[in-house]
Amino acid sequence: MVPINTERTKTQLIAALAADTASTRLKVALAIGTDADPALLETLVDRCGIEPDFYVRDMLTWALTRLPPDLTVPRLLAELDSDRSQARSQALHTLSKIGDVRAWPAMTPGLLSDPDDEVARAAWRAAEAVVPEGLERDLAETLATQFGRGGREVQRSLSRALIALGTVIEPILKRALHSGDPVVAAHAAATERLLQDPDAAFEPAVKEAKRIFAVGTGRQG
Repeated sequence: MVPINTERTKTQLIAALAADTASTRLKVALAIGTDADPALLETLVDRCGIEPDFYVRDMLTWALTRLPPDLTVPRLLAELDSDRSQARSQALHTLSKIGDVRAWPAMTPGLLSDPDDEVARAAWRAAEAVVPEGLERDLAETLATQFGRGGREVQRSLSRALIALGTVIEPILKRALHSGDPVVAAHAAATERLLQDPDAAFEPAVKEAKRIFAVGTGRQG
């Protein structure tokens, strides 16, 4: 890679991040991350909000994680106020990779229940990554309000975030199992099964939970 040691090189790289081909943008993001120049922080964050290619976005995130957290974390937190859902979700995704506890105050109930599924999923991952020790139960209670939300991928994301919090979720799961909403109860049952057997597949767990509730056997705590 060519070192980013001149203003001309930086200008060229910034322009190349908007190239027509994703492969070119990917190489540029790699070059920026390899050099890790804080002067390109703003460029990286801005591009995350509009980059259409998943792999390029992932490389942009990697490049951001190579910069000092004292610079990246405040800038990413500011991005959570963006009007663009992709900007918010990508900022959250990057915060989850950095894992800096200073992001915790931003993990509000409103953000964790964002109407946009991708933003909410990214927020769940970020919150699990930055929650301070001793507050896992509080986070689990907030995440549990999202039981039954969305399709399989959304539900799987929520289950994974909850399971990552550990055994503190057990009483929360048992309470949700008795929900009057069968979708919520089935989601909680599937999460409980995954907690007990992390290698179990999510889809069969959901189907089995729905079968149990459909035949009226329910679950006894």
